[in-house]
Amino acid sequence: MGPWRCLLLLPLLAVALRAQQQQFMEYVERRLTLLEERISQWYEQSSRYSTELRDFKNQVLGMLETAEKEREAMRAEAEGAAVRVERLEREVDYLETQNPAPPCVEVDEALTEKQAATAKQRKNEKYTKLTDCSDTIGSVRAMKILKRFGSASGLWTKDAAGSAEKIYVFDGTANDTVYVFPRMREFTLFSSTRKAARIKLPYPWVGTGHLVYDGHLYYIRQQGSFQVIKFDLANKTVVDSSVFPAEEQIPVFGLSPFTYIEIAADEEGLWAIYATKEDEKNICLAKLDPSSLDIEQMWDTPCPRENAEGAFVVCGALHVVYNTRLPSRSRVQCVFDVSGTLSPEDASLVYFPKRYGSHSSMKYSPRERQIYAWDDGYQIIYRMEMKKKLEV
Repeated sequence: MGPWRCLLLLPLLAVALRAQQQQFMEYVERRLTLLEERISQWYEQSSRYSTELRDFKNQVLGMLETAEKEREAMRAEAEGAAVRVERLEREVDYLETQNPAPPCVEVDEALTEKQAATAKQRKNEKYTKLTDCSDTIGSVRAMKILKRFGSASGLWTKDAAGSAEKIYVFDGTANDTVYVFPRMREFTLFSSTRKAARIKLPYPWVGTGHLVYDGHLYYIRQQGSFQVIKFDLANKTVVDSSVFPAEEQIPVFGLSPFTYIEIAADEEGLWAIYATKEDEKNICLAKLDPSSLDIEQMWDTPCPRENAEGAFVVCGALHVVYNTRLPSRSRVQCVFDVSGTLSPEDASLVYFPKRYGSHSSMKYSPRERQIYAWDDGYQIIYRMEMKKKLEV
């Protein structure tokens, strides 16, 4: 191609390049415009989201502040209610002391005549006291909850006559192993039995009516009839045993169906609390000879079995503790004095502080004047305030 033709094509190429450059610039401008629009939309959305988040945060902070104020108000109301309840309980305690509940004995003319005839018949069989003890319970001075150990039902106690500090624990209502802690401290501090010695009895025990007295364990065995076993704790041998001389025995306490005989100790010695079908409504009492396990004397008491959960003897007077089927406050509502010194009308109506459930055992310690109780797996000590019988 000649030079003059190249010169003719140069203007045409320049025009084409300018046209392409113009199109490219327009394309870039459109893309930039679209990108600016998207950035603007993102900015608007981000601003809106930030505003909404800030509003939500302020709303939540307001709700938390309101909830905190309401919580403080509810706490103050709960504390006030607790104070009012405590005040009400004190007032109820006072009213119950000032206005005793009627005795839990059914009025039955035939039963009254029978009791009167029995009383006349027993005038010549009056119990001869072994000591000059003339005290009775005036009130519960203090309550101490030690711990929770073992089953819901059980028994724990010290030697009622000795000076040793050992703690004896019967876990459950049927077993053959007794746990022995050297002192109250070990029993209180340790939740397991690793600090306790174990005594495996030759015969299994039933119920929660057992007793440790003067180095011996008196416990109840059932093999057809009920037996009282006297076990030497030092030699780990059975010293004596006796079939309890009562026919057709039934649970002695209406609310504790696992106990048929309750062995108790007081200032006078050993006692047996029981019940039979012959007089199935009321509780019976017997004086035991600790050496021979012989029955020295027996009494039919006016204290009913219904709603009874436990009993103990203080200075020759049987104290029966009552409750309700739905456990509430336990109370001593029937007292029977074998010497006739204390009449039921003169006895104090003793209320125990409200606890967890109902007592499965209550062991009176005449040496310490306190009761070792087992309440729904909790071990409790009740310290008693004593009064003279004639001053009640």
